[in-house]
Formats: sequence, structure tokens, C-alpha cells
Amino acid sequence: MALIVHKYGGTSMGSTERIKNVAKRVAKWHDAGHQIVVVPSAMSGETNRLIALAKEIMPQPDPRELDMLASTGEQVSVALLSMALLSIGKEAVSYAGWQVPIKTDSAYTKARIQSIDDKRVRKDLEAGKIVIITGFQGVDDGGNITTLGRGGSDTSAVAVAAALKAQECLIYTDVDGVYTTDPRVVSDARRLKTVTFEEMLEMASLGSKVLQIRSVEFAGNYKVPTRVLSSLTDPLMPLEEEANSGTLISFEEDTHMEQAVISGIAFNRDEAKITVLGVPDKPGIAYQILGPVADANIEVDMIIQNQSVEGKTDFTFTVPRGDYAKAMDVLNKAVKEHIGAASIAGDAKVSKVSVVGVGMRSHVGIASQMFRTLSEEGINIQMISTSEIKISVLIDEKYMELAVRALHKAFDLEKA
Repeated sequence: MALIVHKYGGTSMGSTERIKNVAKRVAKWHDAGHQIVVVPSAMSGETNRLIALAKEIMPQPDPRELDMLASTGEQVSVALLSMALLSIGKEAVSYAGWQVPIKTDSAYTKARIQSIDDKRVRKDLEAGKIVIITGFQGVDDGGNITTLGRGGSDTSAVAVAAALKAQECLIYTDVDGVYTTDPRVVSDARRLKTVTFEEMLEMASLGSKVLQIRSVEFAGNYKVPTRVLSSLTDPLMPLEEEANSGTLISFEEDTHMEQAVISGIAFNRDEAKITVLGVPDKPGIAYQILGPVADANIEVDMIIQNQSVEGKTDFTFTVPRGDYAKAMDVLNKAVKEHIGAASIAGDAKVSKVSVVGVGMRSHVGIASQMFRTLSEEGINIQMISTSEIKISVLIDEKYMELAVRALHKAFDLEKA
């Protein structure tokens, strides 16, 4: 049978009762003859608790020691899950990332995986054991424990699946798949049976919280078929039913039917807009504005530069809302006085709404339909950005939910 990787999130591992249910689900797959590797997250809330403890001791915790501390949450999870499997008669063995080993660089709290040695894991699988590996962590060349950043267990699972050449990586979470948009905003949002890696990457980058963006990048780069499905279903549901549930993230070339023009509507409330007014329109001005922002480790998203009038122009861009005050401070201190800007204006009450779909490559008129729909709802567009499979607009945040509902209806996304 196949080699399958299971990943379970913090909610799925949130109590001993839920861990026992995970064990029943894993055992069911193993009983069907599959080789199973499990990558669980820490129990729900545990990583936050550990970080809070660290900050009580040291307001700015030392990164190496913080990784040493934060990594213990996943070690608790793998040991408890292994015990749960052993208690129902399944041979299981748990490993921390450094025992595999999962090698990373030395960027504490945000390390990147460099390689995975699969020899130990394969030996256990061939002996009929279920292997459980900590997510979120690895070890650098100096033998130091490192962590991959928040949401890193998704990345760990996909990386393990790539290293083992698994048939599929199953990401079990508290939702039952990827939807055309957030069902809390649009009640008739529809679960997608399939979505391409490109579309999922755009959705993750635009604020969809279903999968961590680095895990989607990893899965796409290494061509790991990945399925998002619910861990809150009956753990003993028929295997065939479970194996075809959720949303399969695959490749465009694997899709035999013509793709829908639009697959989903993504949105992000975490946006702020900054405009530097009356700057000299000359070579290097964009760097002089954005350079200090980048040096402050602030990510810039949408960018617009207006037409020059009498040698002056306005330069507008967006940043995460949490970085808005910091970005304004940087610009007021470093930019205004050096480049002679007339003023700096900002708006932290904006949101980004995007239509996403690989079908845009072969269909025209998507932008005009999007803009017409927003116009009919009286929604003003402040900024626009595009890619090959995405169109994003920045709008006043009070119109965000209205825009999402109107676009979802305009593109008939409620229809299968």
C-alpha cells in the first residue's frame, strides 16, 4: 500500500480525548496496510503559554533559548500520541526533529529546512511501526534546536512527505477543506474539491488561514499532493470516504476538466495604506522611500506611483496594519526630511479583496466584471494590483464584507 503523512493541528491535539481520537484514526489507516508518518502540532494554546512564560522572565527572550523552550510543546504531543497508539496495540515510536534529523539553518524562531535524513524513519516503517515526528522544529549544524516559525508544523509535514516521497500529505485541521471564501462572511460559500497549488498560494498570501504559506510553497516546489480535511469527524468513518473528503491541492496539469474561471474570493483585513505626497519625480525615489521601511523589517505589498505633475509625484503603498504606526514613524523621521516630501498621509481602515483563479489565463473580462460589480455596490477602489491568476483591490474596510458577498455572487461561486 501507500506511504501517507498525516499532520494534526493544535485543535486536533487539544486534549487527551482528542489525542485518543487521532490515534484511532491513524490506526485505521495503518490497519488498511498503509505506512504512516504523523506530524502533530503542540496542544492548542501550548506554544502561546510557553512564549508568555519566557516573556515573564525576559521581555525580549534570547532566540536560541526561546526555540529550546517552544520546541517542548511538540515533544509532549508526539509522546502522548505514541502512548495512545501503544495503548490500543499499535507499534509506534516518536522522534524529536533533531533525532531524525531534520536539518535547518541557524535562523532561530524562523529557521528553514535544508535536508531530512530518512534512513531511521524508513527502517521503522519497514518494521511495521507508525512513526511520529515533532512538527515546527529541527536542528542546525551546531546541534542547536531550531523552530520554523508559527504554523511551521504544516511545513514540517510537507517536507517529511517530500523526503519520503509520500503518496499524499493529509493536513487534518478544524475545517473540512478550502472554501470559495470564508463561510462566516458568505453563508453559501462552497467547499472546493480541488484547488491548484498556485491558487492556494495566492489565497494563503492574501490572508486565508487554512494553510501556512511556506507549506504551500514547499508542497508546490516538491510536487507533494496535499489534502486539507477535518479531524473533527468520526475517526472510524470508512477509509474510502475519508480519503476522498476535504480539498485536494494538486497541479493544473492534473486537472482533466476545464478550470473554473474564478476559484475563490480572498480578503485581508490586516492592511494599512500610506501615501508620501509631493516627492521629487526622479530616479531612485522609490528606493529612498521604501529602503528605510524595509530596513525596519516591514513588508510592503501594493504600490502605486502617480503621474508626475511639475516634477512632483505621490507614492502610495500598503503595509500590515500591525506595522502601520512603526512605518509612519520611520517615514516621518527618515524620509520626509531627506527627500523633501510635502507630507505623509495614512489610513489604517482599509482592506484588500481579491479574486483568484487559474482560469483567468484563458478568459478575458474578469477585471471589468469585478470592477463593475463593485461599482454597482457603490464601493470605491483605492488601489489595484494584479498577477497572472489574481486581481486585488484595496477598499474602505467598512465595505469589505459587502464586496466579498457581491463578488462571490457575481462569479457564481455558490454553484458547483
